[in-house]
Amino acid sequence: MTSLVTQLPTMRQFSSPSDVTPGLRQALVECWIEVTNAGGAAGFHVPPIGMCQAAPAFDRIAGRLTPLTSRLVTAWLDGQVVGWLNVRRDPSEPISHWGTLHHVQTRTAVRGLGVGSALMNEARRVARDEMGLEQLHLTARAGNGLEGFYERLGWHEIGRWPAAFRLGPGNEQDQVLMVLAPL
Repeated sequence: MTSLVTQLPTMRQFSSPSDVTPGLRQALVECWIEVTNAGGAAGFHVPPIGMCQAAPAFDRIAGRLTPLTSRLVTAWLDGQVVGWLNVRRDPSEPISHWGTLHHVQTRTAVRGLGVGSALMNEARRVARDEMGLEQLHLTARAGNGLEGFYERLGWHEIGRWPAAFRLGPGNEQDQVLMVLAPL
């Protein structure tokens, strides 16, 4: 992977457990470990983590992939995974019209280069055009500057759960609730 992104990443999605090859699994888990250990809020609350924490958590995500209810959206540059997220929905009425984003992450080397925006825009397209969703929800840990990133992409903060994350003694952070609608 080059040190300067001169092109938009290639997007790929996966919607079945059989789509996740051992090589893809390894790349996505390694990305998750890197992001978490760099302080990213992508599903694990207190770094450091390693393969023994991330791999089983990823396997649970991959095992639930289906075209209707759960998809992985991935970003690639120079043949390498540089980011990924999980789009989910509950098919039950009356909430089947909206979905949620989980584990939104990009590798540290590509931060600020448009990869995250491209990944989020692709997730929006997949949710709207392929999954038939009308809105997306996500939660973000406050204090990481994520609110501004999501707001630039059209998301709106709709509330907070105060001190939802206790990351250590005296280190509590809010959980920010956000929505993107219409898609």
